[in-house]
Amino acid sequence: MNAVEHAEEPDWWIYRGTGRPLAGASLADLLPPAPPWRAFDGGPLPARDVLPQDEGEADRRLGSEHRLAARHVDPHEIDMVNAALYLRRPLLVTGRPGSGKSSLAYRVARELRLGRVLRWPITSHTTLKGGLYSYDAIGRAQAAGARAAVDHRDGELEPPIGEYLRLGELGTVFLPRRQPRVLLIDELDKSEADLPNDLLSLFEDGEFTIPELVRMRSRTREVEVFTADPDATATIVDGRVRCAAFPFVVITSNGDRDFPPAFLRRCLRLEIKDPDIDQLSAMVAAHALDPNDAHRSRIIEEFVSRSEAYGGLPVDKLLEAVYLATSGAYHDEGESWPRLVDALWRQLNSMVP
Repeated sequence: MNAVEHAEEPDWWIYRGTGRPLAGASLADLLPPAPPWRAFDGGPLPARDVLPQDEGEADRRLGSEHRLAARHVDPHEIDMVNAALYLRRPLLVTGRPGSGKSSLAYRVARELRLGRVLRWPITSHTTLKGGLYSYDAIGRAQAAGARAAVDHRDGELEPPIGEYLRLGELGTVFLPRRQPRVLLIDELDKSEADLPNDLLSLFEDGEFTIPELVRMRSRTREVEVFTADPDATATIVDGRVRCAAFPFVVITSNGDRDFPPAFLRRCLRLEIKDPDIDQLSAMVAAHALDPNDAHRSRIIEEFVSRSEAYGGLPVDKLLEAVYLATSGAYHDEGESWPRLVDALWRQLNSMVP
């Protein structure tokens, strides 16, 4: 029996995991002050401090009507999300592939009305600098040369540096705001060995500098640059970016590697469990795929059975099967459906014949 099935939800929970957005208050109004060792004073805050809105990504990942009853949520998961919010610490989320680790960032952003999730996908070539910002020095030099060739005034025609500098997802999320942004660092275990250690200073200090802007601060203190949000810009002062509200950071890992102890000490850790039948039914319903039909219920039950036998199947494989069964494009004809389901749900490795 779920620990919260017959009990009141803890008073300290702000995020409750049910998918119902906060009403009547913002997260900034509900969170107590940060611990003294996790308080940040970045600024200036933007004149119009409105979080960029999600452009349908949450609906695509979660469905348009994602709701769970209180008895269906995992209280340990909700505890750890709220602890990360209160302590202003990153949350390292582990679990098998397809178990919903990345979705957690979108659930938190939607329920707490924190706007668009900034997703930083990790590869073996990802670097800290690339996540913070990029600077097109060659493009700027070429533009300056082209202007000089036309106007013959070399020193006066250098394009503004901000037109060639763009903050990455990691850099954008640390811009000063009243409310925290949500950052998803997806599949950190794909990174080079040094990246987790490279993140330590950023997570501890909540700030970084842009050397190209620091060098010119005696001439130009404020520079407007592009950000990772569509069509958005931000003003950087003295080449320094420092958060005012530490972002809610979800770091996902499939457990393929061990992380350095110093990195683990700076994170809270959560292992995502496989969803049960009730949670799977809610996910199906969230994507407008009615789980109440007897045939669809059988699909969910069979998926759970297959998943246990195979050691885990991605949840999106269930959604694909239910969609084919309900879209009207597929018509069940004898042995066709079992063959199709077997192909869809075959474990994604060479160990299954």
